[in-house]
Amino acid sequence: MSITGYLKRLPVATLIIGALWIVIVILGLVLDFRLSTLLTDVVQRFCMWGLFVLAMVPSIQSGTGPNFALPVGICGGLLAVVLAIAAGFKGWVLLGVAVVFAIAIGCVMGYLYGKMLNTIKGSEMSIATYTGFAVTYFFCLLWLVLPIKNENIGWLLGKGIRNFISLDPLGLNKILDNFLQFKFLGILIPTGALLLVVIACTLIWLFFRSKPGIAISAVGMNPMFATASGLNVDGSRVLANMISTALAAVGIIVYAQSFGYMTLYDTPMMMAFPAVAGILVGGASAQRSKVIHVIIGTFLFQGLLANGPTVFNSLLNGADLTDPTRMVVQNGVILYALTQMKGGSK
Repeated sequence: MSITGYLKRLPVATLIIGALWIVIVILGLVLDFRLSTLLTDVVQRFCMWGLFVLAMVPSIQSGTGPNFALPVGICGGLLAVVLAIAAGFKGWVLLGVAVVFAIAIGCVMGYLYGKMLNTIKGSEMSIATYTGFAVTYFFCLLWLVLPIKNENIGWLLGKGIRNFISLDPLGLNKILDNFLQFKFLGILIPTGALLLVVIACTLIWLFFRSKPGIAISAVGMNPMFATASGLNVDGSRVLANMISTALAAVGIIVYAQSFGYMTLYDTPMMMAFPAVAGILVGGASAQRSKVIHVIIGTFLFQGLLANGPTVFNSLLNGADLTDPTRMVVQNGVILYALTQMKGGSK
């Protein structure tokens, strides 16, 4: 296929975001920003958001649409880290235990969420956002009453967990980013985090070529035909949401270690929207998605968010355009994608 033919198949949102990012990079070079610095920021954010965007693939393929209830998995991942810290683990052991806990908790929460979605088929996206909000505030209460006594995460007086938890004393600060880290053409590569995202993308790609993965895709494309073929429609939808929620739970661990601290309470509430925008920018629709959409979309969307505010702030003498840029782009992309839906969610 020619380059022109390939470009014609790309959604308008992908072309617009890609072109805008290229313009911003060129403008940054004119303003004396180093290309390696700009691309280092993009690679860093790609690793931080990769698993969140990847979590969209199973839910979309199952027919339940983009997972706007991503905070369900994120809260589960935060709980996993808190429990692992409370158990006294540190460093790589803490990371490993937290990931195992996150997968387990994410699967349980995803199972319950998937069961709920099966009771409201056809209206999944209408309640997904509110489910994420409700779970986030439930965990706000949970963080206040957990009877955990640990100097690294608890309040000095009384029960409960602090809002900000520094990961440096726990040996988690950039533990993945610094693993085998190297520079390529001046671009700093966070090897450990990048490897984890690549491995996860590969596993999801392979999964959707297995019998359970093909069944999930069949259920998402045509539930009635899938039922007639003897497939377990409800079971496939539940499995897809378990995988999606578990990916989100592990994703928050990767995200937090890159920052060097972890924030609880209402932080997860709005994190689904950049992830949904990312998968849509990559060329996915609200009905179909692939791993390649994750890679392209995360790189372009996070590239725009990483470089755009930096360049515009410099151009406008320090005016902070970070939040306006993010909100306009991500919500515009989501709105455009939803207007392209034919017949709504399945």
